[in-house]
Amino acid sequence: MNPDNTKKYQSRLWIFYGLLIILLSLLYSGLFYRQLIESESHANREKIQNQRRILTPGPRGNLLDRDGRVLVSNWPKFSAVVFLSDDLVQSAFHNHYRSLVRDYRERGEKIESYSQLRVHSRAMVLQSYLSEVNRLIGRQEEVDASDISRHLYVNPLLPYPIVNNLTASEFAVLLESLPVESPVQVYVSNMRHYPYENAAAHALGYVGQSPLEVKSDMPGNELKTFASKGTYGRNGIEKQFDQVLQGKTGSEIWVVDPSGYQVEPIRQTYPEKGKDITLSIDIDLQLAGESGYDLYKDKGALVAIDINSMEILAMLSRPDYDLNATSPFISNIVFADISERKAWENKAIRGLYPPGSPFKLITAIAGLKAGKIDASTVFECDGAHQIGGRRFPCMGRHGEIDLRTAIEKSCNEYFYRVGLATGVDNLSQEAIYMRLNAPTQVDLPNETRSMLTPSRDWKKSRTGEPWYPGDTANMSIGQGALTVTPLQMAMLAASIAKNQVYSSPTILKQSATQLLRRSPPQPLGLPVDIHKAIVEGMDRVVSPTGTARAAIIEGVSVAGKTGTAQINKAEGNLELAWFIGFAPVDDPQIAIAALVEGQELNQSFGGGTYAAPMARYVLEAYFKKYPEYLDTAKEEAIANVSLP
Repeated sequence: MNPDNTKKYQSRLWIFYGLLIILLSLLYSGLFYRQLIESESHANREKIQNQRRILTPGPRGNLLDRDGRVLVSNWPKFSAVVFLSDDLVQSAFHNHYRSLVRDYRERGEKIESYSQLRVHSRAMVLQSYLSEVNRLIGRQEEVDASDISRHLYVNPLLPYPIVNNLTASEFAVLLESLPVESPVQVYVSNMRHYPYENAAAHALGYVGQSPLEVKSDMPGNELKTFASKGTYGRNGIEKQFDQVLQGKTGSEIWVVDPSGYQVEPIRQTYPEKGKDITLSIDIDLQLAGESGYDLYKDKGALVAIDINSMEILAMLSRPDYDLNATSPFISNIVFADISERKAWENKAIRGLYPPGSPFKLITAIAGLKAGKIDASTVFECDGAHQIGGRRFPCMGRHGEIDLRTAIEKSCNEYFYRVGLATGVDNLSQEAIYMRLNAPTQVDLPNETRSMLTPSRDWKKSRTGEPWYPGDTANMSIGQGALTVTPLQMAMLAASIAKNQVYSSPTILKQSATQLLRRSPPQPLGLPVDIHKAIVEGMDRVVSPTGTARAAIIEGVSVAGKTGTAQINKAEGNLELAWFIGFAPVDDPQIAIAALVEGQELNQSFGGGTYAAPMARYVLEAYFKKYPEYLDTAKEEAIANVSLP
């Protein structure tokens, strides 16, 4: 062979070998990539296709009263369910479907929709299971084909409930009667239970149903997930501390067949119960207050506070509702009834009312601080006071009257004179200092921010008119544009009791450490002798000659102030009766505010006849439970007290 040809041949051979090596390298690189790099991706895709996750909510924590008694807990909710992945159910579905198809063909009829036929077939099978359940428990329930279709589309791995609200006796019958191999099983989940029904309904709140929250640290987040409904707080403590009460969601990961039904479990994380919360509420005092409003069918609100810790001992609002009617869900009928009765609102923290005569205590304090009066100042009351040609009435003719007696008799004319001498600026400033112009910051949701302490600037900006002496007179006795909440009035009573201005009440039971960390109260700023004069006047209010005779408790010294007020509404005037107070007088422990709403004006309607008895129920319960604040004689007296 020619040497030149040999060289050409060898050169071409080397080129061929080089191309072959390159091609083989590319081939092996591709295989390497597919085997080692893409294998994980393929595995993940296969995992996503063949695995499913089921989420189950953890039970919510309980709510306890200050002594550890259960106010809200979880009760079992019984259902009869069909596990759709059960082999018997799947076989019944397929057999019934094939039977329907065969019947259509034998009749020569055209099948318009195979998918609809499949849904109809499943409904018929489930109805047969339900018929057996109906026979056992004496019901006449029916399945809803559209509901089945929706369930199979959204939650095929979850059991389908054919009866959702079994009683305990029905549950027991099915548990005993259903065969072990039956695809119908009794199923137990959780629902909220309120053993005291309507007691403290607005403070406790209720829950609603919602999709479970999927957190980033849960296993199987990449998988298709099916979840039972969870709960969330919609009002009251249930809403305010929802994150604390919420249980930890449990999860199950299953291998599924090509139809999407469970084959075998791979991993399970059990749900965990949420944390319990101990409230400051004392259920004994709460029930005592509820009983008073029940007896007289009254509307209104009541708040009782431990003065030393600012813990709320009782809180009620009327009209109210049975919390159990909201669990496990609120029906349209129940929702409409509560709405029609206007029972959703917690009047203790959202109701806005003129304070009436209890505001006279603010007028007195403002006048004393401004140096316009002292404890011995006397004014003449002849039944009315003339201001600019207008007559401002008093409920009586008290003659010459000093501060203590003016508080005892609730003399309007005395406080007209004090207010006019003190001036609107000082009145507004004192009301603001006593925190009547701002929310209390109680740890409950939806406290109103619309309370109002009027001033010159407020009236000018709102109406364009100046402030008149008549406005000051009205404000001096708690009328006019003034608005407060019952909780604020209970706080006012506590502040006067201790000659200190308190803020930030709580509905949670406080530990010793928490009490030490609380912001200290501000001084009210009254000299001891002047503070004593105001308290003595309030002490006389709850006496045989005072306006709150109905709040007298033998053996217990109670200081209080009654009042009436009126709200003009489109649907008619709303008459209000107030009582605020504290006890014992010498060592105050509990402060209280009671409000009663009335629709028609009558001579007997007032704070002394309507609101004071409501407070008395709670105070009696308190001193029966805590007799350590009374001497031996008083203990014997209070033990023998019986409610009318």
